[in-house]
Amino acid sequence: MRTLLYADDISRALTRISHEIVEANKGTGDLILVGIPRRGTLLAHRIAATISRIEGVDVPVGSLDVTMYRDDLSRQPARAPQPTEMPVAGIDGVTVVLVDDVLYSGRTVRAALDALNDHGRPRAVRLAALIDRGHRELPIRADYIGKNLPSAKHERISLRLEELDGVDEVAIGSVDDPSLAQAPARVRATAPEATA
Repeated sequence: MRTLLYADDISRALTRISHEIVEANKGTGDLILVGIPRRGTLLAHRIAATISRIEGVDVPVGSLDVTMYRDDLSRQPARAPQPTEMPVAGIDGVTVVLVDDVLYSGRTVRAALDALNDHGRPRAVRLAALIDRGHRELPIRADYIGKNLPSAKHERISLRLEELDGVDEVAIGSVDDPSLAQAPARVRATAPEATA
């Protein structure tokens, strides 16, 4: 496993994404952030907090589970569905920024678009991803990217966040590397040692 981004790098990337979202939307009016659980939702909350510091307004944040909308359920390990929580005002007629941690094949985003349609009709949908690793299988691209990290298909990119894993970092390694598996929530008491 090799660490590619540390806490400061992640913070800078999220700050840049926050500024880009505000600039592209000409402010925060009619803007909602919707994270794809688990890490996408945590990133959406961090982006909302940064936008609040920049603009002095709170941006609504939701969480959108896409588990049952995926087209690759038979190929992936079983996942427990996560809660979907939409802002009380709904998503009709507003700009929704979907927030995901790592953009790879595009299948999660496609599932998110299908799931989002079941909750209303936004004026526009944009995509923010902390990491874009390439290898798209569908014609999907992010509007806001924290970092482009090209990788081989036999590699895994893992985002760890303080809230779940005790540390903020992005690491890369073999798909067989057990240290890159996403940790269950709040299991890790200390941050793993950095490797060179």
